[in-house]
Amino acid sequence: MTVTATRPSVQDEAPPPRAPRVLSFSQRLSRFDLKVSPYLYISPFFILFAITGLFPIVFTAVISFQDWDLVRGEGTFVGFDQYIWILQQPHFWTALRNTFSIFLLSTVPQLVAAVFIAALLDRNIRAKTFWRMGVLLPYIVAPVAVALIFSNLFADRFGLVNTLLGGVGIGPIPWHTDPFWSHVAIATMVNFRWTGYNTLILLAAMQAVNRDYYEAASIDGAGAFRQFVSITLPSLKPTLIFVIITSTIGGLQIFDEPRMYDQFGRGGAAQQWLTITLYLYDIGWGQWNFGRAAAMAWILFLIILVIGLINLLVTRSLVRDEGKRGAMTRAYRRAVRRARKDAR
Repeated sequence: MTVTATRPSVQDEAPPPRAPRVLSFSQRLSRFDLKVSPYLYISPFFILFAITGLFPIVFTAVISFQDWDLVRGEGTFVGFDQYIWILQQPHFWTALRNTFSIFLLSTVPQLVAAVFIAALLDRNIRAKTFWRMGVLLPYIVAPVAVALIFSNLFADRFGLVNTLLGGVGIGPIPWHTDPFWSHVAIATMVNFRWTGYNTLILLAAMQAVNRDYYEAASIDGAGAFRQFVSITLPSLKPTLIFVIITSTIGGLQIFDEPRMYDQFGRGGAAQQWLTITLYLYDIGWGQWNFGRAAAMAWILFLIILVIGLINLLVTRSLVRDEGKRGAMTRAYRRAVRRARKDAR
């Protein structure tokens, strides 16, 4: 009997074992760089913030619950007594009212002017770079210099503004004695310095809008104003929210302008323009009570936090995650519908 050997099929044969892939040093270094380098790039900010930002915040919170002695570098725990004392002071509520008054008089006109100037700079004008850099020049000027110049312009007796008003038959305005007019003068300083800065932010957002929408809306009969209302403004919603939040934080922390508005820097003889930061400065460095000053700082932080949360709620109601392309398409359609309605 003859036995014939059967050759195994190809499927039954096991594949030869592969040799393990050996990565070179440069490949391992490249993988390590890809995973770790982003964290290394952002780590300096967080390290610096932990040293110069987070530690002072925590230390201020600890001091706010103590009767702190700066000479000995220690304090006695008093609980919420510092906060209660501040809330019972009439100067605090005066400072809070003045802060919100100056904030409204500066922020609202500032944003309106910034949107208007940005819309002008977004048009096809000559020397665009010159005009765009020109609106940023007031921001470069030192705030102390701005405050000194404007405090002389708004002087009660020999100020340039009252001199010009007297030339047209208008009596002098008490810029330093009347609370409202002192707030107007300080708000003018703030608007002069920050309007150009916000203008460039809004201008960058306007330039990101697809020009095809404007051309199509123009062909369908929408004018410049209708295009601005129905296309430009809807596209500026996220940027406007950002500008409003940053302006709110800066406006509630205003210090340089009211500090330099007169030679004493105490917020006026009757606290006409006393702000929260000025009151905080006076408690800390005028009365040498750093426990109360720390409590005042945390009260200001909570006020800003509450207003920031309100802005966040407004942001969620106005700006939805619907995609930029879809939002712009709807804005264009609204512009066309309104243009056709106006034509009728």
